Amino acid sequence: MNRIAVPGEPLGRLSESWRHCVGTGRLNLALRADHQESLALVQRDIGFRFLRGHGLLSDDMGVHRRSGDGVTRYSFTYLDQVFDRFLELGIRPFVELGFMPTALASGEDSVFWWKGNITPPRDWDEWAALVRAVVGHLVDRYGLDEVRGWPIEVWNEPNLVNFWKDADQQAYFRLYEVTARTVKDVDAGLRVGGPALSPGSDEWWAPFAEFVTRRDVPIDFVSRHAYSSGPAQHVPFGTYQTLAAPATLLDQFDAPRRHLAGTALAGLPVHVTEYNSSYRPDNPIHDTAYHAAYLAPVLTGGTELVDSYSYWTFCDVFEEENVPTSLFHGGFGLLTHRQVPKPTYHLYAFMARMGTHVLARGDDHLVCAADDGRVTALAWQPVGGTDAPDAPERHEVRLSVPLAGPRAFLRRERVNEHDGNAFGAWRELGRPRSPDRRALEVLRDCARPAVEHRSVAVVGGRVELDLALARHEVTFVELTPVRAEAHEGLDDRRLLGASDDRLVAPHERP
Repeated sequence: MNRIAVPGEPLGRLSESWRHCVGTGRLNLALRADHQESLALVQRDIGFRFLRGHGLLSDDMGVHRRSGDGVTRYSFTYLDQVFDRFLELGIRPFVELGFMPTALASGEDSVFWWKGNITPPRDWDEWAALVRAVVGHLVDRYGLDEVRGWPIEVWNEPNLVNFWKDADQQAYFRLYEVTARTVKDVDAGLRVGGPALSPGSDEWWAPFAEFVTRRDVPIDFVSRHAYSSGPAQHVPFGTYQTLAAPATLLDQFDAPRRHLAGTALAGLPVHVTEYNSSYRPDNPIHDTAYHAAYLAPVLTGGTELVDSYSYWTFCDVFEEENVPTSLFHGGFGLLTHRQVPKPTYHLYAFMARMGTHVLARGDDHLVCAADDGRVTALAWQPVGGTDAPDAPERHEVRLSVPLAGPRAFLRRERVNEHDGNAFGAWRELGRPRSPDRRALEVLRDCARPAVEHRSVAVVGGRVELDLALARHEVTFVELTPVRAEAHEGLDDRRLLGASDDRLVAPHERP
């Protein structure tokens, strides 16, 4: 295959839209130690900017309280604990307003094992009062300048009957208007948006744009979700699905701009507030090396399409379909319970270490330069979903990379069907549902990417990289220019303690 000559001049900066936001389960789960420990690890290795989760207004967060004699009180005990911890870990809330508190709901329809109420409010003025109280409290506690930077999203996937009663479009439009105007009443500089559409409902864009334009409803950003899996094929405690090609996700990222072109909403920031391959939290594809290779072109290719695309979710502390029955269960998370990294975790961690200046992009690679002279490369084996041919056992990426200096230190990390693959090790261990302490340590050890390093020559200002990737591999390469320093008296030939005269060749001794 031909070698790709990577240009020396950058094409531009690498956008941070890929880590602008990440998802989590319902916010009550953030009170748990496992969730907080997982978030601390993710922030150390990846460093997301915002975190979005469901259920801020659901009963288990205790915000909207009503006594037996009809007195309403707003309680922020749990909300403060959750948001305080987020900020301590260097991540801000991407605020999703939902679901409906039971005491304010117009019906009993709900979603998920934890029964998030999906009905409109029975009293619109009381809903507005709740929104005003919540947003006003956030401003009072965290400061106006801080909260002005937090996006506030109105509801979740109202185009689905699962998430909004009857998927009633006009009822959602009213919810959006009441909520957006209330947010702006607290402060005009707060950012509010929606409609957080699920895939497959692009027919909502035109009427939504027409509604907010005709009624001059505030809107600062638009949001949608993206998934690429087919209908669910259920088995006990699990789900299988077909997968479309990864490019399908990029097409969904770009859809709002296409559908809103020519409307008053054209040019607004676009946030994909959920994305993944499967929309099921019990699909084993999420745990695999294949999944990392599948999402690599999405993670690297989405940076210029939208303002953010939020991976759903950062960890498996997640209970939409009841409590998981096994450590590996196909959960959305980058991490399992108890902080075992999955291959897709490493894809994100690799991306976090890329340089800031893009030198080259391709179907199987991204090359960047850092301000300190390093050059980084992310490479992967392309995979195409269910209808694509099986990936071969080997994929080659050959690059000619510009670098300063006479020599470089090359460090490479690999994740594939064997290396950096805790799911593979778990299967070899017999698929223990509840691994003991030692088994968890083994799984964490096996989750580490394979590492190799060596010194390489820089010839004519370039390093020739020949990367042989195993099946479903994602690999990260870092090239650091080496400037050797002199250490007087040190001689590696004397590591076994020989004196100088013993290092003279035998035929030269007196």
